[in-house]
Amino acid sequence: MEPNDQRPVDQEPGDQEPGDQGRDDRERDDREGDDRRSADQGPGARGAADDGTDGTDGEALDAYSRVVTTVAEHLLPRVAAVRIRDTRGRESEGSAVVLTAEGHLLTNAHVVGRAPAGEALFADGSTSPVEVVGRDRLADLALLRAERELLAPPTYRDVDDLRIGSLVVAVGNPLGLTGSVTAGVVSGLGRSLPVQTRSGMRLIEDVIQTDASLNPGNSGGALADSAGRVIGINTAVAGLGVGLAVPVNATTRRIIAALMHDGRVRRAYLGLVTSPAVLPPRWAERTGRRTALRVMEVVPGSPSASSGILPYDLVLAVQGRQLGDAQSLQRLLFEDAIGRRLEITVLRNGALVDTVVVPAELAD
Repeated sequence: MEPNDQRPVDQEPGDQEPGDQGRDDRERDDREGDDRRSADQGPGARGAADDGTDGTDGEALDAYSRVVTTVAEHLLPRVAAVRIRDTRGRESEGSAVVLTAEGHLLTNAHVVGRAPAGEALFADGSTSPVEVVGRDRLADLALLRAERELLAPPTYRDVDDLRIGSLVVAVGNPLGLTGSVTAGVVSGLGRSLPVQTRSGMRLIEDVIQTDASLNPGNSGGALADSAGRVIGINTAVAGLGVGLAVPVNATTRRIIAALMHDGRVRRAYLGLVTSPAVLPPRWAERTGRRTALRVMEVVPGSPSASSGILPYDLVLAVQGRQLGDAQSLQRLLFEDAIGRRLEITVLRNGALVDTVVVPAELAD
């Protein structure tokens, strides 16, 4: 035996000292404990570890799915597919949302165009003729009335407290499909966007922008919050690559009331394309407001084109009333503003500039 070999003479190489046996027992107990814990956690826990996710991610996905499916189940029966035919026999298609149980539905003005009537197809397979009660092109809203009673309407929620990043669900009912549902988040608020139509330039004011994609035929469908409340009417505008919706707010409700009562909305038209912008700190302190309206474009040939208002001006006030968003400007542009001289104060290169615009009536 070599001097450094300390194994007793009667111990074979495979035998263990008592200390070694204790360590092996503890390691075996640890392995058995791990196996019991894995069994208790179930295959889902092992799968989460295997695919690189944890339980929290799975729970969040489940909650997201539950919200979307719940909203879809509530709204799909209340969103109809509509086919509109004009006097020349040309057809257009879109969606419409139940507004009243007495037969009123809300859709886009660009879906109905100048047509007087059409047909609605509902989720249960039933159909009904619809007449076009009225339309407002500036808001891109139109009111239809079906020749039958409808389901109780969804709740319409004003969007005054809507925030960027809020979850939204877009629900439509394109003809030939059993319903279309997409989800996303609010990515922009208070936008004013120009849209080229067959009859010329149209401005969609104060829209909600979302990354929830809008499929063909979704125009006129519902944009809903996570509680299934309608916060906007989808308007699919080709070429922009984003989902847009006309918001539900005090101005929209005034428009809908006018369409129900008179079949039209007399609107004043300025021809300004605007977007909310943050005021410089000095002016924010002076005015007591954080935002104003940035002029992104002055529409050629519009009343504002000869007013002296320029792109990148910040609109601070109209007739001395401070503005902070597109809706505050829209409230001033109903029937009583047509042909009336309006003083508009803008901020340009750090100086206040007063301009005068005489709004025209928006042609239908």
